[in-house]
Amino acid sequence: MQVANFYAPTSGGLRVALDETGRGFGRHGHERILIVPGRTGSVEQTPSGQRVTVRGLSLPGLGNYRVLTGRRRVRRLLDARPPDVLEVSDKTSLLWLARWSRRRGVPLVLFSHERLDAILYSRVPRWFPLRAATDTVNRRLARLADEVIVTSGFSRAEFDRVGARNVRRIPLGVDLETFRPVSHASAGDRPVRLVTVTRLSREKRPERAIDCLRVLGERGTAAELTVIGDGPDAERLRRRARGLPVTFLGHLGDRRAVAGRVASADVALFPSPAETFGLATLEALACGTPVVVPAAGAARELLGGPGSGVVSDETPAGMADAVRDLLEVPERLRRAAARAAAERYPWTDTVAALVHRYETIGSRSARR
Repeated sequence: MQVANFYAPTSGGLRVALDETGRGFGRHGHERILIVPGRTGSVEQTPSGQRVTVRGLSLPGLGNYRVLTGRRRVRRLLDARPPDVLEVSDKTSLLWLARWSRRRGVPLVLFSHERLDAILYSRVPRWFPLRAATDTVNRRLARLADEVIVTSGFSRAEFDRVGARNVRRIPLGVDLETFRPVSHASAGDRPVRLVTVTRLSREKRPERAIDCLRVLGERGTAAELTVIGDGPDAERLRRRARGLPVTFLGHLGDRRAVAGRVASADVALFPSPAETFGLATLEALACGTPVVVPAAGAARELLGGPGSGVVSDETPAGMADAVRDLLEVPERLRRAAARAAAERYPWTDTVAALVHRYETIGSRSARR
């Protein structure tokens, strides 16, 4: 059974990961039940398994994201159908489920979808002891969970820092059928097509993609930027982009539409230094679109051979340099390198690794 906050129609990597792993668990003969918050309660049978929506609280400044507040209702659901393994996807607001799992003897797995210090860095004052505070939280989390699943070396580092020994690294995957290269006209004399796919919120640093476009123009490189995604900073970013060739598409619910837009770009920009994996980055690579990623965060771990992408500093000028470096690589070579990098991460590998871990954890619990 999986329990997750922040699961909404406009959710990014979290929703994709839960849907894909749920679908994969079913193919392996396991039943997956997902409990998430929503505006109203409901029970649905989906291709990824049963989804139980419990009425949750909408948090200010987070758009349509909600959190589970009806603890009694969630506990009743768990008591009615005790799972073999309970997976939680939120570090702070689901800690209370550890008490239920201990009492019932159900193993608890924390699937770490975020790195606390990276997310909070832009939201706390400089004097705040961020590292000490997040180390305290992560030390407690590692003690409460039977196992912690991380998706990257960057994600694992915060648990290694506190000496956690129950951490397992399992990378996410990519839908290589939906996200794939398409035939289109080469750049030629047209403007360079840039794209970014991201939540428009402070920790993602989307303004850096806009500023990169501005620098390219100042240096004489004609380019245009497509922004896919929505969030609390959307209006601020539209104001920042005034006078620049930037198209804001908002959230696109059709994954094939996203893939088509990304595949038609020459370079994809992913400026967030807080990514614990970089699913949108991996999807761009699968489309054969090379990427520019920052030195901080996990996205750089996804790069493959020369031409698949460039690690830049976090300045607009550094990103612009990276774009121009990629454009120096022949298009056929850079698109092939990007696709090859993504092909190392099929969802089947992710699911197989998770199934193995959960079967092992579940059987170990049954022998207690």
